[in-house]
Amino acid sequence: MNDNNDNREQFSSRLGFILAAAGSAVGIGNLVGFPVNAAKSGGGAFLLIYAIFVVVVCLPVMIAELAIGRNTAKGPVGAMGKLSNQSSLWRGAGLIGVITPFMIGVFYTVISVWILGYLVMAATGDLQYLASEGSFDEYTNSNYIFVSMVGVAAIIYFILKLGVKDGIEKASKILMPALFVMLLALVAFVLTLDNASAGVAFYVIPDFDKITPSVINVALSQAFFSLSLGMGILITYGSYLNKKTDIVGAAKMVALADTGVAFTAGLLILPAIFSFNPGVNTDELSNSSVSLIFVLLPKIFLALQDSIGFIGASAIATSFFLLVFFAAITSLVSIIEVPVAYLIDEKKQSRKKALATLAIFGGALTVVCSLSFGMWGAVTEMVNYGGKVNSMFDVIYDLFYDTILPLNGLLVCLFVSYRWKKHNLNQEICEGNDGFEGSFMQKYINFSLSTFIPAILLIILLNTIADKYFATSLMNIFG
Repeated sequence: MNDNNDNREQFSSRLGFILAAAGSAVGIGNLVGFPVNAAKSGGGAFLLIYAIFVVVVCLPVMIAELAIGRNTAKGPVGAMGKLSNQSSLWRGAGLIGVITPFMIGVFYTVISVWILGYLVMAATGDLQYLASEGSFDEYTNSNYIFVSMVGVAAIIYFILKLGVKDGIEKASKILMPALFVMLLALVAFVLTLDNASAGVAFYVIPDFDKITPSVINVALSQAFFSLSLGMGILITYGSYLNKKTDIVGAAKMVALADTGVAFTAGLLILPAIFSFNPGVNTDELSNSSVSLIFVLLPKIFLALQDSIGFIGASAIATSFFLLVFFAAITSLVSIIEVPVAYLIDEKKQSRKKALATLAIFGGALTVVCSLSFGMWGAVTEMVNYGGKVNSMFDVIYDLFYDTILPLNGLLVCLFVSYRWKKHNLNQEICEGNDGFEGSFMQKYINFSLSTFIPAILLIILLNTIADKYFATSLMNIFG
């Protein structure tokens, strides 16, 4: 039985949910991290592996998370608690699914703050400064980041204070179409540049010789993380769905939108790099999305002034940073909504009080995290692992984004297969989808979630631990 609270907020339409969920998925990792990983991992071959993993692994997990949320009309803690007869073990698993996005929100806010600062500087004609050596380090150690932090916090607070329908959904209906339009416009411009075709060819033509176990792991990790799986977001957003929504169809649309944006972003980033640096060695491209956004791309934008003038180059740079900022905001809104929903559901706080609580604790952590790039030595060189000294920012990223996300995904698979049980999952998915019962999709979801998907996620988890914390790999350990 489902005793959904009739007073619980809901998305007003299927489109609103799809745009909101796509907004949570489309972030900095899609716009920059995906193209870089594709460039370093075989181009077209990486794209093929990524697409396969989205369909084979990610889609069933996404559907399961949405079903858990809609059935209970609760966030991760309440949902897993209710469906397990308030088992402390599974409520604990749900709590991990709340703490994870809270901590991810800390480092994601820091990056969003940088993006807003660069957006303002690009719009005010400071492109020369942005492209200069050392400008990024100088900016991240200046007091301007705290001004930008207030701006980001105000935007997020304003959207979330309005709630699900009037805040998250309306913001997504504006920001996501604007993001798509800006992305397509920038791609159309970049593809007219000299040597851009070389970047396209590298990006879409497979080099199967580069396919290695490491590349496969990167592709699966990118697919899993980019769809917001394991963050509690989709359980929370699922709790705002009505029973008429076709969960399977909606999940497919979200996956398609997310993958489409990631692929299109590659058509922007790679041709731009090849156009202004024809002899680029893709092995030298940084693994860091941060480095590409704040170090390499400003130099590319500045070089544009030779062909379209300084105003034109500044306009392109401003459009790009606005695009990335929109993506960051839509992701950040969904990330922070998870702990907000937890405080509303489990601690019975009002939305306003929940946001104030998170502003205090999350704000304090964000400030400290922003100081870990040289302003405060204790958090800049916080701990040594993986063969190097890591900052507070590194620790939060490595622990909560790289390590705990696959753990959360694994727990979801085990929960729906062995605690909630498959027949209950099937019954929930059938609501709004009469053709699901007895379909191939039903059989595949039931089989995959209880067998090879948790095995794959366990391998990713163990390999991440070996790589991040011991600077080795499973192959070295076992082979």
